[in-house]
Amino acid sequence: MITQQLLAEVLDSQNENWLNKDQGVIREKLDEIKIHPGFACIITGVRRCGKSTLMRQLLSKVSGNSLFLNFEDPRLTAFENDDFRRLDNELNSRKIKNLFLDEVQMLDNWELYVRQKLDEDFKVIVTGSNASLLSRELGTKLTGRHQSFELFPFSMNEFLTFKKKKISLQTMTDYMEEGGFPDFLKIKDASILQHLLNDILMRDIAVRYGVRDSVSLQRLAVYLISNIGRSVSANNLSKLFQIKATSTLLEYFSFLEDAYLVQFVPKFSFSQKVQIRNPKKVYSIDLGLFSHNTTNFTENSGWRLENLVYLHYRRIGREIYYFSEKRECDFVIFHNGKIEEVVQVCYEINQDNLKREIDGLKEAMDFFGLKKGSIVTFNQEDSFDVDGSEINLKTLKSLLS
Repeated sequence: MITQQLLAEVLDSQNENWLNKDQGVIREKLDEIKIHPGFACIITGVRRCGKSTLMRQLLSKVSGNSLFLNFEDPRLTAFENDDFRRLDNELNSRKIKNLFLDEVQMLDNWELYVRQKLDEDFKVIVTGSNASLLSRELGTKLTGRHQSFELFPFSMNEFLTFKKKKISLQTMTDYMEEGGFPDFLKIKDASILQHLLNDILMRDIAVRYGVRDSVSLQRLAVYLISNIGRSVSANNLSKLFQIKATSTLLEYFSFLEDAYLVQFVPKFSFSQKVQIRNPKKVYSIDLGLFSHNTTNFTENSGWRLENLVYLHYRRIGREIYYFSEKRECDFVIFHNGKIEEVVQVCYEINQDNLKREIDGLKEAMDFFGLKKGSIVTFNQEDSFDVDGSEINLKTLKSLLS
C-alpha cells in the first residue's frame, strides 16, 4: 500500500520525464496501431525495445489529458489493489481521459482495472514484456475488448533512420552486427546488452516464475543465443546441462520465449504431435544481443542472415516453420492459414552449395505444390528454371525494402 501523496509525486515525476524525452525514431508500428473507444491497446515486446517511446508517439492519436504510469518504478513496489482507488483520485483530479500503463505485468489484477476504465470511456494503452502472462489475462477479463500489437527492436529501416544513413552493403553488415536495441545503438557499450540479458533472466523469468536454479537458466539462455539457426530439443539439452527432467527444460524454453529473448520455430507437419515431438530451430530476438552474449566466435555471417530473415517474417506477422524431410528448407511461410512461400537462406551461393540449396528448396516447393521459391542471399541476384519451377535468388536489400 502506498500513500496518496507518494502516488501523486511519482505521477508528477514520471510524466515530466516521459513528456520531456526525445520523440525518438518514429516506429513503423505507429501507422498500424488504431486506438478505438472501448478497446484497450496492448503492446508487447522484449524489454528495452522501445515500448515506452512508442506510447509517447501514440499521444498524437488521442485527445484530452493523458497520464503515464510505469509500474517498474521502485517507488511503486508496494502498490496493491486498494491503491487503484488512489489512482482513480488522481485521474479525477487531473481530468484524465487517456491512460498509458507501462510494464503492467508487474501488477496483479491490472486487467480488472483496465476493464473498469474502458467501461468509464477511458482510452487505455498498455505495454508488457511477457507474452504469455498478458495473453492469459487478455483471454479472461478483456475478451473482445482489446487489440494486441508486438513491438521488436529496430527494423532495418528504423536502424537506418536512427543512423541517418542509406541502405548499403556496409549498413546491412552493421545491422547484422549491432542489432536494433535503441539504448545500445546510442552509446555502443556491449555491457548494455549483457546487463539486458541478465535483467530479462532475473527479473522477467527467475523472480516471476520462482526459478531456483538461475545458473542453469543463464547457461541455457547463452547456449540458445549462441546457436541461432540450429535445431534444439529438451531431450538432448537435458544431458548437456545435467537437468534430469525434460519438463524442466521445456518450462525454461517457454519462459525464455514468453520474455521474447529467443524464439522457436517448429518443423512443419500437418500433425501437431509431430511438431511437438521434433526439435525446433532457435533464433534470437536481436542480433546485437547475439553479438555480445554469444560463446560462438566462429564466422557466423550465414547464421546472422538466417536470423535476420526470420525476424523479418516474424515482424510482419507471418506463421513460420522449417521443412525437413529428405532435405531441409529453412522457412515455410504461412499467412492467414495458407501457404505463402518457401524460403531458403544462404549468405553466398557458389558452385559448392548451389545444388544443395536448390534441392532443399525444390523438395519443399513440390511438397506444397508451389511453382516459385526464393533463396535469400546477402547480395546476389539470379534465377533458375528447375523442372518447370522458378527459383529466384534475391538480395537481403530486396527482401527488406
